[in-house]
Amino acid sequence: MQTICAISTPYGSGGIAVIRVSGPDAIRIVDSLFVGRTSLADTAANTVRHGRIQRADETLDDVLCSVFRAPHSFTGEDTIEIACHGSLYIQQTLLQWLIDAGAQMAQPGEFTRRAFLNGKMDLTQAEAVADLIAAQSKAEKDLALSQLRGSVSDELNRLRERLLHFTSLIELELDFADHEELEFADRSELKALAQEIEQKLAALMASFRTGNAIRNGISVAIVGAPNVGKSTLLNALLGEQRAIVSDIQGTTRDTVEDTLIIDGILFRLIDTAGLRESADTIENLGMERSRKAAEQAQIVVHVVDDVQCTKDDVQRMFEGAKGAIIRVLNKADLGLKNEDCRLKISAKNGDIEPLRQELVRIAKESMSTSAVMLSNARHYEAISRAHEAIVRVQNGLRDGLSGELLSLDLQDCLNALGEVTGQITNQEVLANIFSKFCIGK
Repeated sequence: MQTICAISTPYGSGGIAVIRVSGPDAIRIVDSLFVGRTSLADTAANTVRHGRIQRADETLDDVLCSVFRAPHSFTGEDTIEIACHGSLYIQQTLLQWLIDAGAQMAQPGEFTRRAFLNGKMDLTQAEAVADLIAAQSKAEKDLALSQLRGSVSDELNRLRERLLHFTSLIELELDFADHEELEFADRSELKALAQEIEQKLAALMASFRTGNAIRNGISVAIVGAPNVGKSTLLNALLGEQRAIVSDIQGTTRDTVEDTLIIDGILFRLIDTAGLRESADTIENLGMERSRKAAEQAQIVVHVVDDVQCTKDDVQRMFEGAKGAIIRVLNKADLGLKNEDCRLKISAKNGDIEPLRQELVRIAKESMSTSAVMLSNARHYEAISRAHEAIVRVQNGLRDGLSGELLSLDLQDCLNALGEVTGQITNQEVLANIFSKFCIGK
């Protein structure tokens, strides 16, 4: 396998930069440029050496070289990480010298791909590396870190091992098909296992809505009648004039979106057009988008300033909403009252802390519903297929299907679960996954 190299720190000048070299000749290649008290070949694993990078009579930089020996490295191969000064000239020249010495430039995600191929991590953990790098909030970081530590793969591997046991017993029955009285796989135990697995897969599928929201931001639709202060509230939450505020009804005719982090949680705020009766075609299109935003949002913030608005009005307005609904009485500074509104705010004066706290409470409550959570669409699709297969197994047991037919559905379930962790995959899938990584990872 070819030795690869790449800059692992972000592009640009900085205090330091790290160039990673991995492969069978990593130590030899870097040693050909490294001058220090001890050669890297004679350096113990997990040790840092100070020296300089030099070729012929030209010294490039003083560096620190961290030595990792196979198989105890990120990639499972001999690896050197060179910490140099963050000059673009130094970084690019060092890469050129490494390539001249026999290395080749790494492809996007190639270090992590080698870690996967060398058994250092499974595919869910490899994908979690990219999610961890891209994390924008504490919640997203925690979710990615949990998956990197194996929360999803451990759960799926446990299910897969138990299914494999029963599949092998049924296959054994097929080998003795001439002896119909032989039954190695207890059908009552298989029925109980299929039910347990179906429930766990269903729970994983249900967790995707929350996991995906954490990854991309929990969607919050700000809705209500015209001129109740929706745009003012959006601006107050963001701390900037993101939306146009006007006393003229119908000013907001389309959704306005932006993101906000509160207490380490990423929220995707959506300001919507005011809901009212109107003959204006454009305004009606905006209101239709408002209703769709409310239906799809994880949280709906219904803003009112009318004491006549009741809970029944809310139910009629948002009957298609699947998320939590927070009703807030805005313009509390004007002395407005509404017994149906527990939260009272003044967006104009920036008095919105009760709403911020409620958003965080609901978000954290939804995050704690599942110890293992899906956030990757590829995982969700494969687990959906596994769920369909295990349901077929349940139906087959109920209908008394033969072991041969049960075995086919069990194998479909096993294959789908194996696709998630990478036990069953193909080069096209791997290329698609790792092409989305940065080059130095």
